[in-house]
Amino acid sequence: MENKKRYYDAFIKNNGRLNEIDLGEKLYLDENETREIISQLLSEHKIEYAENRACNYRPVKK
Repeated sequence: MENKKRYYDAFIKNNGRLNEIDLGEKLYLDENETREIISQLLSEHKIEYAENRACNYRPVKK
């Protein structure tokens, strides 16, 4: 999924400055698509739920 990779790359660069939904909107994704991508990234253990400034998720440290 191209949008998932694009979102994940932007998520890493964002470093918690924008919340997860606003970041998706900046990439021209609607809220439902953004939530689906977040769900997939959570299930792949690429991100985890944790408050990170404005964002409610952060990348999983490897």
